[in-house]
Amino acid sequence: MSAFLGCSTAFAQSPQPNPEKVISKDLIESVRSWIDTDVVRESIVAQNRRYAAISQDEVDALDKQWRAEREADDKPLIAATLSNPLSVYLNRVQGRSLGMFFEIIVMDDKGLNVGQSAVTGDFWQGDEAKFQKTFPEGGMEAFIDEAEWDEEFKIWRAQLNIPVYDKSGSKKIGAATVEINLTEAQRRFGSQPQDAF
Repeated sequence: MSAFLGCSTAFAQSPQPNPEKVISKDLIESVRSWIDTDVVRESIVAQNRRYAAISQDEVDALDKQWRAEREADDKPLIAATLSNPLSVYLNRVQGRSLGMFFEIIVMDDKGLNVGQSAVTGDFWQGDEAKFQKTFPEGGMEAFIDEAEWDEEFKIWRAQLNIPVYDKSGSKKIGAATVEINLTEAQRRFGSQPQDAF
């Protein structure tokens, strides 16, 4: 009986961590190292060109299509996005992190998904803090959102959001969001995280 009770308490909600203490400068720089790559930049630049003249109504229509496809058998927009080279790359990065990264999204200059490691709830992130606090001129170089408890996986998660720059490093071309498993980061690094993997 006591062994059973011990097992059940192991999955109780742990104390809420402070994401800004767990997600260190070293961890942020580690994320930047694989975001600042040709596959990320070239994918964003190509989509920025493709959607250069897109209207807000068209953005909303794409977002609506994405949400509908999540429940449908036919998923052309989702399938095209998840199978592109950037999404394949992000999926590999997530896999190599061995549980550190829970989700990765790269967005264009409108806040539309360019690539991602898993299916997201929506296609347009431009109305959310992850994009609004990092992409605009004068935005933050790293915005760490509040910790959230994931009841399904029994872990604490938080989003690290950063702008993505062109090769010269002078112009923002998009943004990236990395959902970090804070529980795993604390287990792995304690109070002094170094690299993500």
